[in-house]
Amino acid sequence: MPQTTAPRQTLTATTTDTLRQRILLGEWPAGTQLRQEALSKELGVSRVPLREALRQLEAEGLVAITERRGAVIAQLSLPEVLELLRVRVLLECDMLLEAVPRQTQADLDAAGALLAQFEEALRRRDVGAWGILNSRFHLALYQAADRPQTLALIEQLHNRTDRYTRMQILLTNFSDRAHREHSEMLELCRRKDAVSAAAFLRQHILNAEEALEAWHQEHQGENGRGARKPA
Repeated sequence: MPQTTAPRQTLTATTTDTLRQRILLGEWPAGTQLRQEALSKELGVSRVPLREALRQLEAEGLVAITERRGAVIAQLSLPEVLELLRVRVLLECDMLLEAVPRQTQADLDAAGALLAQFEEALRRRDVGAWGILNSRFHLALYQAADRPQTLALIEQLHNRTDRYTRMQILLTNFSDRAHREHSEMLELCRRKDAVSAAAFLRQHILNAEEALEAWHQEHQGENGRGARKPA
């Protein structure tokens, strides 16, 4: 494929978006080495915007860059995932408290449409879409707070924990519960009950933490019998 001559800034942003989506869709498992020469040819970009895109993804916690292996898909330990979920609790509950009184009908309708897409993805067992739609639903509820810097931080936290969100839903049979809890949270927003919505959101995230931790503890004891730890 011939390499494009678009401005470097545009190329870097486009390359970053493309790689981010492929990572979030689970195309590369954690620990996978991203070979720059092959990606450069596949995406039709030079090494410079590709390197800048990888550095941006490193800053977002999706990629780790080392001298020995270059860029690899980042891998988190269970304690690191649980810590990020606790940070999500702090930021997201604060955002929702501020957003609910300002949410318009259009905001709520947009969140409802994303919830319907999420339900359909669960029904189809479209695992790759689960984390992305979960994140978009949450972000839609916080948008009205009009705090773009905090929203960007929350989006990065969702991106970093995306594969664990998908794993949690898939391995812990959490899909029905996730949809029920999302529906209840949206209903509390429709009622303009910000305090109850934030309290419910806190428990919703902690439920995900507990499910992941319980699954890990259950299967850690099976490692001697050949069970795999979550990536």
